[in-house]
Amino acid sequence: MNDDYYKTLGVTKTATADEIKKAYRKLALQYHPDRNKTKDGDKKFKEVTAAYEVLSDPQKRQTYDQFGHQAFTQGGAGGGPQGPFGGQQGGQYGPFTYTYGTAGGGNPDFDFGGFSDPFDIFEQFFGGGGFSRAQRRQAYSLTIDFMDAVKGATKKVTIDGKTQTVKIPAGVDNGSRIRFGDYDVVLSVRSDERFRREGHDLITEIPIPFANAALGETITVPTIDGEIKVKVPQGTQPDTVIRLKNRGVPHLRGSGRGDQYIRIKVVIPKNLTGHQKKLLEEFEEESKKKKTWF
Repeated sequence: MNDDYYKTLGVTKTATADEIKKAYRKLALQYHPDRNKTKDGDKKFKEVTAAYEVLSDPQKRQTYDQFGHQAFTQGGAGGGPQGPFGGQQGGQYGPFTYTYGTAGGGNPDFDFGGFSDPFDIFEQFFGGGGFSRAQRRQAYSLTIDFMDAVKGATKKVTIDGKTQTVKIPAGVDNGSRIRFGDYDVVLSVRSDERFRREGHDLITEIPIPFANAALGETITVPTIDGEIKVKVPQGTQPDTVIRLKNRGVPHLRGSGRGDQYIRIKVVIPKNLTGHQKKLLEEFEEESKKKKTWF
């Protein structure tokens, strides 16, 4: 651990309390283990938290300025037999975990740099979701199929030894949370090779032979409501997109649905028979007379 708490927070020895608090808030957000997955993230988070606990307390800061880092190590003058961190506290919110130290066996006045507690840091991560102690609910994960997510379903789950039924509303996605009694159910959605989801819209790629793209054809397209027939017009170009209005994912809250987009992938044959080559050569000769294919 860096022996200079001021350097750890990136401030000078003449920094004001507000400057110290601002520096800590920035570094806590940067290095918190639930946001920073690097090898040193957890270590640096503990370092900046330790530095802030000392420098944010006027009495401890005065002791630190007088005696240095040694005053807050085990057996030192500032921290007593346990040092400034008398014990580790921690907990979990859904998939998120946190740990922090308490001074001298417990310091309820430590304000975490303006955060009321480590959960307030999560509000900064996720747009101020308004976490509060009353909202901390035990979370369970549940994996469902793609079609169950977009059309809705009911699933059996076992929580605390009891088998219960959870209703999955139509339109949920990866990471959606469902309030279920005293718990939250966090959803993970399996992918479906037929569809790529972008919000409430679906994208489906359909390959067709280049001759069919030139001549036009009717293709069969999968939708979440079943297969339908779609006419591909003559002269369709590669990566042409056809919109199927209101064939996408139902809105989770409110009425309406997204759209489905069909992207046409024109397939060029790699191996041609002699007759096919001859026909293409005749096509090429005819095209020269027209100056262009298009």
